[in-house]
Amino acid sequence: MKFSDIVGQEAIKDRLRRSVHENRVSHAQLFMGPEGSGKLSMALAYAQYINCLNRNNGDSCGVCTSCLKYEKLIHPDLHFILPVAKTKEIEDKPLSRLFMNEWRSIVLERKAVFNVQDWFQVLGLENKQGIINTDDCVEIIHTLSYKSYESEYKVMIIWMAERIYHSAAPRILKILEEPPDKTLFLLIAEESDQILPTILSRTQLVKFPRRSDHDLVYGLINHTGCTAEEAARARFIADGNLNAAVKMVESGETGQANFEWFRQWMRLCFRKDIREIVKMGAEFLTLGRERQKNLLSYAMKTFHHCIQQSAGIQDQVRAEADELKFVGDFSKFVHSANAHQLYKAFNQAFYHIERNGYAPAIFLDLSLTTIGLLKVAPPK
Repeated sequence: MKFSDIVGQEAIKDRLRRSVHENRVSHAQLFMGPEGSGKLSMALAYAQYINCLNRNNGDSCGVCTSCLKYEKLIHPDLHFILPVAKTKEIEDKPLSRLFMNEWRSIVLERKAVFNVQDWFQVLGLENKQGIINTDDCVEIIHTLSYKSYESEYKVMIIWMAERIYHSAAPRILKILEEPPDKTLFLLIAEESDQILPTILSRTQLVKFPRRSDHDLVYGLINHTGCTAEEAARARFIADGNLNAAVKMVESGETGQANFEWFRQWMRLCFRKDIREIVKMGAEFLTLGRERQKNLLSYAMKTFHHCIQQSAGIQDQVRAEADELKFVGDFSKFVHSANAHQLYKAFNQAFYHIERNGYAPAIFLDLSLTTIGLLKVAPPK
């Protein structure tokens, strides 16, 4: 992958280029940022750029022997550590290298635009959650003890570093602090509070912001071939997350359906119409997990917009037309006295849906909670 394949994040690209030109490549870097901000893509482009045999115009050439192998993720000096777990095929000692075929497939097919749950789905983990285990941390030490095969740098990409198991982390602290010569660690993470302090202190932080609306629209069109109108509708809901935007376009749900569904749901909750809510819960089940998650994400964003509306900063509300009018009306019932509890309830439901909870039961419980919270009086 080349820098030119990545939409946006120009300041980070410039920083990484300078580190190479000035021979100041930090041996352990932590790419931290929200989902869909391009961290994995940037790590791959950076590693390819460092080891390119004919860098030009601020990018890797894409045609030298090193670049060709990097493009296929088969370079012998490029290594990956990933959260994994036991599967039907691998029932003992799951190691990242045993899942490289699946990893190459998802990265190449989706152009490095996916999240950790997409990865677990590829592995068929169902309700299990993958981790970076002790055996993989031992593998890191073993792998990097050898000299590089072809390139100047050996590159070790640790994807979703917050999933390093707490008892496994001490195994790699020494090599993170004092790695073999010409070794580059690129750690990728999304939740800073889940990263062990001992790892944070040994890495140089590269902070990724959310993509701008302009970059998101441009990247979405390039990635999916959708129309500019479809991309524009998705930008409000995706909020800089290219992965979420791609899923919306591919599913045909770019915001309007979520708005209409959520508006009807809230009307039923306000009227305390339990019979219709139960019927809607059955319909909720048929939406599929990704659409269910999109709907809950939409709801949480709407709560945020209501608070912005109430605070008098309407210019920051990311909505248009009927949605904007709905936010104005709904903000009378979502305020500082209940917004936090609503957001917490919907976020918890999102968590349970993500882990294959029974959707109708989750929906009904969330609806009953919402009924109570919408009746909370605003502060005087």
